[in-house]
Amino acid sequence: MATRIEFSQHGGPEVLKAVEFTPHDPAANEVQVENKAIGINYIDTYIRSGLYPPPMLPSGLGTEAAGVVSKVGGDVTHLKVGDRVVYAQSGLGAYSSVHNVSADKTAKLPDAISFEQAAASFLKGLTVYYLLRKTYEVKPNDVFLFHAAAGGVGLIACQWAKALGAKLIGTVGSAEKADRAKKAGAWQVINYREENLVERVKEITGGKKVAVVYDSVGKDTWESSLDCLQRQGLMVSFGNSSGPVTGVNLGILNQKGSLYVTRPSLNGYVTTREELNEACNELFSLIASGVIKVDVAQDQKFALIDAALAHQTLESRSTQGSSLLIP
Repeated sequence: MATRIEFSQHGGPEVLKAVEFTPHDPAANEVQVENKAIGINYIDTYIRSGLYPPPMLPSGLGTEAAGVVSKVGGDVTHLKVGDRVVYAQSGLGAYSSVHNVSADKTAKLPDAISFEQAAASFLKGLTVYYLLRKTYEVKPNDVFLFHAAAGGVGLIACQWAKALGAKLIGTVGSAEKADRAKKAGAWQVINYREENLVERVKEITGGKKVAVVYDSVGKDTWESSLDCLQRQGLMVSFGNSSGPVTGVNLGILNQKGSLYVTRPSLNGYVTTREELNEACNELFSLIASGVIKVDVAQDQKFALIDAALAHQTLESRSTQGSSLLIP
């Protein structure tokens, strides 16, 4: 028997329940992975709450984990039993001790990267990859704004931007988070609880503002993010931690300087095994070389059966960086 987390109705963290089940054999194009560490991501809370409802209930949760291949489907040739792997684009159900995953969405993990490092960084790292390398290709000396710079995605973005020679201005909600973002490589930080975002961006840039804003906050920062953009700047809205952006008047993009807006996702940029390999080559080399450091605080590692507590902690905004479930 194996253990997984399920929910039968939408709601708060309390709807998450641990259940025992007998895993099915993987399909021809799948591998079965015995998970060693499971990534917790903010999008998991959207699915649980019903903002992004799953196809049916009851439903599993989570799409990211690292572990060891325990079974291989008949058509799979590039992975074998015993391989150390990581995945971030599985069907819902990674909050589980065992999970069947598409082999083409599963990456072989270098020995230099631990299971915990991988599960804490893979989805977030791939997200930073498509944001900084594909949605808008950040170049050396580019100045840009990145919201939630002390979060799991944000801390990787700070480090990656520094490696690219770019200047990331990060927003944070406390002095402690400001310090963490700066240590990770943020060029400047803005504490949105104490400073006016738009005025500080103008001050930092000498009135020029920025060419691109990366915004995972959503509703609360939508208009102020637009006001930080240069003429013909790009607003990259990739999350909704404060709620979704709705009722947008497209005329506002004209009024604020012929702006562009995009709402990208990982699945729009990494869809084939070749694209996954390209992304992994860049991400894994940065992690293995220590350019991107992935550390998970001990109090942000939760037992699999404590998934509800993990979500409660995540939504309290008290976490810094990544959190994990450990089967």
